[in-house]
Formats: sequence, structure tokens, C-alpha cells
Amino acid sequence: MAKATREAFGEALVSLAEKHPDLVVLDADLSKSTMTQAFAKKHPERHFELGIAEQNMIGVGAGLALCGKIPVVTSFACFLVGRLETIRIAAAYNRANLKMVGTHAGLGIGEDGTSQMGLEDIGALRSLPHVVILQPADALETTQAVAWMLEHQGPVYLRLTRQKMEDCHGPDYRFEPGRADVVWQPPEAGHLQAAIFASGGTVPHAILAAKELWARGFAARVVNACTLKPFDEEAVARHAQDSGRLVTVEDHNVNGGLGTAVCEAVAQRGLGIPVVRLGVRDFGESGKPEELYDKHGLSSPHIIEACLRNLN
Repeated sequence: MAKATREAFGEALVSLAEKHPDLVVLDADLSKSTMTQAFAKKHPERHFELGIAEQNMIGVGAGLALCGKIPVVTSFACFLVGRLETIRIAAAYNRANLKMVGTHAGLGIGEDGTSQMGLEDIGALRSLPHVVILQPADALETTQAVAWMLEHQGPVYLRLTRQKMEDCHGPDYRFEPGRADVVWQPPEAGHLQAAIFASGGTVPHAILAAKELWARGFAARVVNACTLKPFDEEAVARHAQDSGRLVTVEDHNVNGGLGTAVCEAVAQRGLGIPVVRLGVRDFGESGKPEELYDKHGLSSPHIIEACLRNLN
């Protein structure tokens, strides 16, 4: 059943509240959008509305973490990570047990437009030590990632979608931090011509592209990179061994995110395999999500073209 990962996050908070009595949730006047209203209604004494003051919210959350609470601070990704200087000291430098949740990430938010689109957040936070970065691809992975996040000691950034996401994992899926998993494999074994690395909102488009490529006789595997830091460089090496090329696709600026992480792994390990990066190369704009994905080169036809580009 299609569900936005922000919805799965809100449901997970409620279901895990009893297990974690020290869990508290902080909002910046967006609880309806971040899907924390259900938690606030059930546990009003553990929910704090800080108003349109994200910098203060991060500081309050870090203070609560240093006092033994498990604070979850929530806002749109662009507003939350826009307070990078506060995250740098209050959360990363202090290794505070702060959980930062950025919803409405990327072009996928649609008509709200440029000012609401978090497109640089992963790149910014990848530069900070000690911060784990997670971007789940569907509701099941989100639920399990939230459960892990609340158990983990240290700062975590969870990046979530506004748009609904089709299920790409089966009921037996188990989230493993730091591990990239295969979400689509060609039905028949044989030489792979490409491995497509995707994360978050672009995973369904990558799966659709791989299925269409298979119908054309081209074998491509889809790898879901939920953990963007620490990144699974072993997965890059493993999939590079039996693929003709690597393609990365992300609803984020083409620099600093998934594509950069894959290229770093390729360079550091001397893999000698071409990488084609698909990502946003400008600011966003207002439009329907699917139209924006197509215009900015993230839709399945563009992924197909990237897999086939310049092949002899």
C-alpha cells in the first residue's frame, strides 16, 4: 500500500512511545505536516511546540538529549538543515543523542516550490562528523529505521518524503544500518550491464526503469541506499564487479549526496568503472512531482537513457 514515509514515521512514533518513556518530540509549527500530531494528542506532556524557531528547537533538543531524553526534532528538511551551524555544535560536536527528522525532501514535494525543497541537506550533513544519515524507500523501511534510530546513541538525520511511496520491500525485510540492499534483480541470472543506486523518492523510478530495460533485453539491478552515512562502500565494490556501469539517481543536488558517495567509493577503491550521476543541478521550482522528476532528469526514461548512454 502506497504511503508517504513521513506518514510511516508519525505512526512509528506513536507505536514506540511506550517502549521509550524518555522519547520527546519537538516541532517548529509544522506538526500537521511532519505527522507528529498523533503523538502530540496521545502524549501532550511529551510534545513541545517551539514555533517558527528551528535554531532554538535544535538547541532545546540537544539540551534535552544531554539531560538523558531521546528528543526528536522535526521540520521540513530545508528549514531544519538550514540551521547547519547549530547542528554542527549542538548535535555533531557534542555527539548529542538528537534525532533530526526532515520531511518534504526534494522535488517530490511538488507545488510548494523552491523555498520549501530540501535539495542540499544530505551534502551539508555528510560533512559533519558523527551524524548518521538515513533515507528510507518505503513505509516498512521507515518503521524499522525509526525503531533503530531511537535505540542508537548519537545524532541521526532521517530524511522523509511528502509524496506517497510504493512498497519495494517484502514483509521479511529487515533494516540493517550501513547496508545497501537490492530491491530489484533481473529474473534470470547472467551478466549485469548496469547497477542503479537509488535512495528515497527515486527508488520506485529506478525499479520501473530496470523492469523496462529487462523487457528490452538489458539487465540492470536496483540497489537501495537507505544509509547515506556511513555509506556502504562494500556494496559499490560488490555491484561494480559484475556490472558494466553504475548509475546513481537522487532527489537531491547532484553534488554531495548519493552520487558523490558512490564516486568516492569507486575512486578510493580503484574500481575503474564508469558512473553516471542523475540528480538536481539547479534550484527546484513549483510543479507536479512527476513533472519535476521528468524535467530534472530523475524519471524512469532518464534512468533508462543513463544506463544505455554511450554503450558500444
